[in-house]
Amino acid sequence: MFTPRCLGVSVAVILWLSPASAQQLIDRVVARVDGYPLTLTDVQAAIGLGLIQVPAGSDPIASGTQQMINRQLELLEVQRFPPPEPDPASVMPEIARLKMNAGARLPALMQSTGLSEQRIADIARDNVRIAGYLAQRLGTAVQVSDEEVANYYRTHEAEFTRGGDTVPFEEAEPIARQRASDERRRATVDQWIRDLRSRADVSINQPPGAN
Repeated sequence: MFTPRCLGVSVAVILWLSPASAQQLIDRVVARVDGYPLTLTDVQAAIGLGLIQVPAGSDPIASGTQQMINRQLELLEVQRFPPPEPDPASVMPEIARLKMNAGARLPALMQSTGLSEQRIADIARDNVRIAGYLAQRLGTAVQVSDEEVANYYRTHEAEFTRGGDTVPFEEAEPIARQRASDERRRATVDQWIRDLRSRADVSINQPPGAN
């Protein structure tokens, strides 16, 4: 038999559970990476913090999901071969960068995705750990040949134009060398991620109503 006190407790339990239940109804798992679930709010938070960049004209959730899968593969690899733990002082600028990316939308983003200050700090720490791992694995720069530098200069002419005139190669060479190195490093990282993905168990859940 329910007494007023029992009824009050029951209502309190229902009210206490309601926000969590509502969150479960709103959120959903969009993918699994070696059993690790990625949720819709994970993707939305990553987009809001500028953690991933969605190309113009693409589906933000579909593109964001693919990028978050890649990030999770990176984190799993970092856990296998961890670099030195980052100094807390090195994480602070990354926290500030993520918050700056969100800007005035940060409070609403935190409310809608369940982000907390600690979660933002954890994301920033993971970013620093990934960067440290890549520096340990690939170095901070990739050496490129003079031919590769010259080819970059020829194929990216618009990047070396000033006042409508093309900057001479001799003047542009240091910048062309740096950008050619960056491009090679990105290609190396992309290939590494493709290799990780080929060995991983990745499943993507279709959104409700999708064919």
